[in-house]
Amino acid sequence: MCENSTKGPYKPRDLFGVQLEVTSLLLEAELMKLSTLQAELESTQNLIIENCKDTEQRQEFENQQLELILAISRIQAQADQLEREYRVHALGALKAAPLRGSGKSNRSQPAIGLKYLPKFRPSIFGTVASSPTSDFSYSANHQRKTLPQTSISANGSIPSNCSIVSNGSHSEEPHAKVENATINGSIDTVQNSTSTAAPKSGTHEWDNALVYQDTNLVSGTLDALIQHLVPTQSYYPDRAYVFAFLLSSRLYIRPHELLGRVFRLAMATPSHSPKYQMAKEAKIISNVVQLLGEWAELFPYDFRDERMMAHVRTITQKCVSVEPPIRNEVSQLLTSLLARLTALERYEDFLHRINTEAALGEPATASSILTICPNPTMLAQQLTHIELERLSHIGAEEFVQAFAKDTSQVETRYKDMKKTRNLESYVQWFNRLSYYVATEVCKMPKKKSRVRVVEYWIEAARECFNIGNFNSLMAIIAGLNMSPVTRLKKMWAKVNTAQLSILEHQMEPSSNFTSYRSTLKAAVWRSAGATDERQRIVIPFFSLLVKDLYFLNEGCASKLGNGHINFDKFWQLAKQVTEVVAWQQITCPFPKVQTVINSLQTAPIFGESALCLASYECEPADNAQEKERLKYLRQDETTAKGCLSTGSSKEKEPDTPKSKSKSHK
Repeated sequence: MCENSTKGPYKPRDLFGVQLEVTSLLLEAELMKLSTLQAELESTQNLIIENCKDTEQRQEFENQQLELILAISRIQAQADQLEREYRVHALGALKAAPLRGSGKSNRSQPAIGLKYLPKFRPSIFGTVASSPTSDFSYSANHQRKTLPQTSISANGSIPSNCSIVSNGSHSEEPHAKVENATINGSIDTVQNSTSTAAPKSGTHEWDNALVYQDTNLVSGTLDALIQHLVPTQSYYPDRAYVFAFLLSSRLYIRPHELLGRVFRLAMATPSHSPKYQMAKEAKIISNVVQLLGEWAELFPYDFRDERMMAHVRTITQKCVSVEPPIRNEVSQLLTSLLARLTALERYEDFLHRINTEAALGEPATASSILTICPNPTMLAQQLTHIELERLSHIGAEEFVQAFAKDTSQVETRYKDMKKTRNLESYVQWFNRLSYYVATEVCKMPKKKSRVRVVEYWIEAARECFNIGNFNSLMAIIAGLNMSPVTRLKKMWAKVNTAQLSILEHQMEPSSNFTSYRSTLKAAVWRSAGATDERQRIVIPFFSLLVKDLYFLNEGCASKLGNGHINFDKFWQLAKQVTEVVAWQQITCPFPKVQTVINSLQTAPIFGESALCLASYECEPADNAQEKERLKYLRQDETTAKGCLSTGSSKEKEPDTPKSKSKSHK
């Protein structure tokens, strides 16, 4: 848990809170998807016109066109819903904000790191927000407790007949009728309850209430948060809440368990006549299918679990049996989900194949990058293709699972959730590119060639910076700063390092990467207002992004002193991840050169020891430390060769005496 250096009330959010930012970023991602689908639809229409005589091809393109139209209509509906939610949250934030001049200004707070938390604690890697401690107290004018499944009203406020203020006084107005099942704490037991008046303070209902700060949900019990996700015939959760809760709830409950509980709660009805029960179920079926569709779209990799798919089969069969007209929507949902999972399997097979191919070659005999791609601008464009493809295949949930699997408390309950393969392969790509840069330099036999290669990579790094590809930029800088490369003093004496110095300053790690964060923010602003597809690209320095998320998770308490889950932390995680989700929707506008892309991903590279030996061959060791290092590397190489030869001889020895003894007999 974070510790506050000074005690005092927890201040309300700034004007545009994190929840509003999450909604905004999700809306931006939906609009990017919509733009991409519309471009594909236009391309398909052109293909239909070009192949009007070929009946089979025309039919195939028409089917693709129909699928695109259905997908566009679905994404458009989701974008419209998000836009409505954004307006509601913005209006609520405006109404809750103090008037100009009232209250203390917070302009002196640091602009780097986690902006919207009131306390900052310096760490070895960035500023970490301080979460409320167990003795925090909200202002009575702002805090409200609300039962789950209560929507924010059109004016951005929480209905007064569904809430009480923080000092414990009850609203005298009649409470809205609740016909939704409540959870008694167990996973499999569902209890129905109907309330016609505001619950008394201290009762079970208010113990499971949600706590709002102005219009922002800040805490609640797990049961209450799950209940708030359950759609009814008259309630559907905000898409921003759906994303934030599904993203971080896996820290407390497995996705397949959550899906099962949500469906049982949604379909639970009071003991009335069968006719009444069927009528109520028919009203909520469309909302249940919509929630399932959003889950499959936001977190499709959850459905690789067979337990999830078992729930999906049960839910869809029940929905179709109650409401047959919804069959087409269910079919489209399952088709889209299958396509996403199939694409993921193909991508993982591709990664396995190129990794195997890269391990077979010999770096010294492979073609130079100057031969494969003489133009550094083209190389930067092909690197951008690779970055965007690998980034797009990372599931949003992997960012949470990356640090969840290292937590001992989660490990015992959630040991089966270690699915961060795509995130890890993206980090490995960064390391591979760094080693590839160093290999290309050190394998050149002549100093003049090494100078050309270094200047080539500097020019490619500059183009990556101009494009907005900061991950490749940092990988190239890291490769040029490896010790086997930096020790080549005769080579560096001939290199024009002016551009490299500027790029290194932009990516300098001092002051928590201040220069880089400012540059990234400028790139995001450029992307938001760009009409040219080339200016929309934003590829962050990925390792820094992951570390920011890690320290956000470690620096803020997951639970508050009263046992509530700190949903404010959920919003912060969702804000960071939705930025990545928006960047994942960007398509690379540059022409693809497949031969260059294949070479970049499969070309053999030196390991650490081989790279050092190659460097000493380029320029001999010139001091005692380097000579000692070289001696150690050669001894290690000799030992390794000796072990290999001994192993191969041992494999052949057993057959010789056996064969001799048999012939002797």
